[in-house]
Amino acid sequence: MAPALIDNDPRAQQLARAIASDIQLYNKQKIEEALKNDTFFDALQEELGEGRDLFRGRVSPEIFRKNFYDRAIVDRVVKPMASLKTPIW
Repeated sequence: MAPALIDNDPRAQQLARAIASDIQLYNKQKIEEALKNDTFFDALQEELGEGRDLFRGRVSPEIFRKNFYDRAIVDRVVKPMASLKTPIW
């Protein structure tokens, strides 16, 4: 039996942050190179897509439309690299 879909904002945000943190943890070098080369979305297409699919499968459609996953990617994957020398900022 599949677990019930998450239908509250705090729990969905927690899940989104956890997925984004895992992406950052396991792909740090790839993320750094992609940011330096301004290829972030292309280089991490598979990882970001898998994370999005996981998130979509665990939350209600209403929650998914609130964009928590994309915000978590920015907060947990991109912002921590703010000191990285890259032409994109």
